Amino acid sequence: MQLRRAQAKAGDIVLLYADESEALTHPYLARAWARRGADLRVPAPGQSKKVAMMGALDWLQRKLIVATSRTKRSADFIALLVTLDHLYGPKPGVRTKPVVIVLDNGPIHVSKATAAALAARAHWLTVEWLPKYAPELNDIEVVWHDLKAFNLAHKTFTDADALDAAT
Repeated sequence: MQLRRAQAKAGDIVLLYADESEALTHPYLARAWARRGADLRVPAPGQSKKVAMMGALDWLQRKLIVATSRTKRSADFIALLVTLDHLYGPKPGVRTKPVVIVLDNGPIHVSKATAAALAARAHWLTVEWLPKYAPELNDIEVVWHDLKAFNLAHKTFTDADALDAAT
């Protein structure tokens, strides 16, 4: 990864870290304080719902591209790839840099549908696979952590649409 980062710093490639996460309508309790023995509960109406977030972090520009959905499936990840097509893919008459996307071996990244979508983009998009169970190597994990710990913590959303608007 150090070589890829050096290539991105030199302007030779665009380096993207991609992964997915979830946000919940009921609050995350992060760094909460309470007296000893007190019950840490935040009243939350209704049933907890989730919103799946498919994201790619442009490592050099520190720009986050996110696509949200109600499910976390290969089709949702492919929708993120379509967004990346528009942002980084080849355009007639415009010189573009090669793009390297860093992915873990999650089920939606290695499915047949995703493999076909990545193969269709192989002329401009190179996949760098991370080892299994190594989230510390994927820089987007820090972004997901910050989003949940600082922006979504201790907040309740009435429904999944309100949560989607907040993310």
